[in-house]
Amino acid sequence: MTDARLRRGRGSLTVGFFVQGVTFALLVTRIPGIQDRYGISDGLLPVFLAAVPVLAGVSSVLTEKLVVRVGPAAVLRWAQPVVLLALLGVGAGTRLWMAAVALGVFGLSVGALDASMNMLGVSLQRAYGRSIMLGFHASYSLGGIAGASLAWAGAHWHLSLFVSYLPVVAVLLPVVLLGSRWYVDGEPAAAAGPEDRAAAQGVVFRLLLPLCLVMTFAYIGDSTVSNWSAKYLQDVLHSSEELATVPYNAYMVTTLLGRSVGDHGVRRFGAVRVVRWGAVLAALGFAVVAVAQGPWVGMAGFTVLGLGLSVIVPQTFAAAGRLFPGASDAAVARLNVFNYVGFLVGSPLVGVLGDAWSYRGAMLVPMVLVLVTVVYATSFGAQKARYGGEHERPRTVDVG
Repeated sequence: MTDARLRRGRGSLTVGFFVQGVTFALLVTRIPGIQDRYGISDGLLPVFLAAVPVLAGVSSVLTEKLVVRVGPAAVLRWAQPVVLLALLGVGAGTRLWMAAVALGVFGLSVGALDASMNMLGVSLQRAYGRSIMLGFHASYSLGGIAGASLAWAGAHWHLSLFVSYLPVVAVLLPVVLLGSRWYVDGEPAAAAGPEDRAAAQGVVFRLLLPLCLVMTFAYIGDSTVSNWSAKYLQDVLHSSEELATVPYNAYMVTTLLGRSVGDHGVRRFGAVRVVRWGAVLAALGFAVVAVAQGPWVGMAGFTVLGLGLSVIVPQTFAAAGRLFPGASDAAVARLNVFNYVGFLVGSPLVGVLGDAWSYRGAMLVPMVLVLVTVVYATSFGAQKARYGGEHERPRTVDVG
């Protein structure tokens, strides 16, 4: 595989991550507008919101079978345009069944997109021989900030969903179609020892389970911030409504910063140390939020949270690829399901605990769960082929 091809593959995949960040942010930040447009009741809204990750999880499992035939690049090539068109469909519909169909298509296509995108990221990292996975997810975070800003502008100027979504889709759709020409399907790593040969035959769930738990706990933490930070600041810390919108933006910015420098940390210190530091920082952030007596201290806690959680998810995907070098696509597809499990569990968990106990106490639960990652961190570097520290492959040729 030539250096130029790898560089093009890395650049096009980086753009794909950015576009997905924009798209997802445009959907989730305009949920109140979607609810108003279709007259979705408060009781029915959780059903619609839960259907998307459930369908995405099903699609991720199916993607594992599909990529065996066509490769992850082909799946991503069709999935991303469908996600964009489904977003436009959410904004264009007028009846409840139209919203259900559009969100259903979005869920199915986003599951295939997330799985195939991370498959390509893992295989490219293997080809590079050094940590680059965090850079892809940094691009996603940057896209999320851009998408949230576009959604704010649409809401501020009272634009309809369709008018807000149409120019974004019109610009991004040709970009991803053009960029998809340079996606690079990786090749399975050579199986060296008996354990590697066994892993090449398939994914042993017992070995993947620690990473599945880490992925779930990380997304429980992430969904806690995205769904409850504004309410926590306003109802518990008595901030203004305007100030309550700041924590999530601060969280996204520090997520971007953490992922932008995270690959350098993995190369120097190894994945195990970086993930442990991230888990400790995230737990510290939750602790600060739980004991905060004012909104500014609470915002500081959510900011630290972003820095800590930022490194965990990308390194979990990378670790799955290293753990099963001959079956990394299957490992990533199965691990990706637990992204949606965490998303489904996190928001209701905090809500139930907050109502039954207190929202301060509820923040301690994701704190404890993310600390479990410290115990499981050895799963990020158990294989000799791990990237980072003295185990990183020498860069005889720097391909980007």
